[in-house]
Amino acid sequence: MRNHSAVHEFVLLGLSTDPHIQPALFVLFLLVYLLTVVGNSLMLLVIVADSHLHTPMYFFLRQLSFLDLCHSSVTAPKMLENLLSEEKTILVESCLAQAFFVFATGGTEACLLAAMAYDRYVAIGSPLLYSQVMSSQLCVGLVWLSWCLAVVDALLNTLPAVSLDFCEDQTISHFSCELSSLFPLSCSDTAANFTLLLCSSVVHFFGTLVMIVCSYGRIVTTVLRVSSSTGRSKAFSTCLSHLTTVILFYGSGFISYLLPASGSPLEKVFSLQYSVITPMLNPLIYSLKNKEVKAALGRMIRKHF
Repeated sequence: MRNHSAVHEFVLLGLSTDPHIQPALFVLFLLVYLLTVVGNSLMLLVIVADSHLHTPMYFFLRQLSFLDLCHSSVTAPKMLENLLSEEKTILVESCLAQAFFVFATGGTEACLLAAMAYDRYVAIGSPLLYSQVMSSQLCVGLVWLSWCLAVVDALLNTLPAVSLDFCEDQTISHFSCELSSLFPLSCSDTAANFTLLLCSSVVHFFGTLVMIVCSYGRIVTTVLRVSSSTGRSKAFSTCLSHLTTVILFYGSGFISYLLPASGSPLEKVFSLQYSVITPMLNPLIYSLKNKEVKAALGRMIRKHF
């Protein structure tokens, strides 16, 4: 057996090693993060304050806004700090904690998007029974189930990584800690860890994607039976925002995880889209073409100003 000197911290290379570009990147992504915080906080406030939005659809949207706040806050502050720092280090324990929360919040969002797809199917397929089927108990239960499944999945993958020995190479060619980036740095045997990560990711993310596809398959079948073109257009428009979010989340997420952990610019771009850009865009997606959200925002502004 070889002797290895234990590593107590990693070096996150971040988005760029060019000191001339880093200040500009800091300003850009600070603005993105501030927009994410303001946009999702405003969405939360509007939904909570306006009784017209106390419906299952907006209950799930409120949870999505909270998740986007959590997900972006796991990675963005450390990324911004490293853009201004010369050391760019992170403790091994902090890195593993960040990897856990990235996995947990991302997994919860995948489950929540599946629940939102089912909500849209019930609203379009059984409008008269919608309030009975999508009861408050069911909605709360689906949110708790989403969190529990994601946290258990994150624990199953993160806890075995705690016992790994990290040595020699301590450089992560990324702006955040993810398990797929950590395993190559270990001098322990990580074959079982890689297999567990792959299997759990396939079951969790592809499983929720299958649920979403099935829900939309039923939605399309139901809408095509509507004789009125206006009715079909109205039904599809209620799903447009959710479908856009699904494409952004799963598209960038799957590509990010399918690419090898090489720290390439393409990998970083898709990781940014997945963890930083999409949480900023979601409030815009759900508000720009949503008359109910616009009306609620107008009522809140008139009430206080």
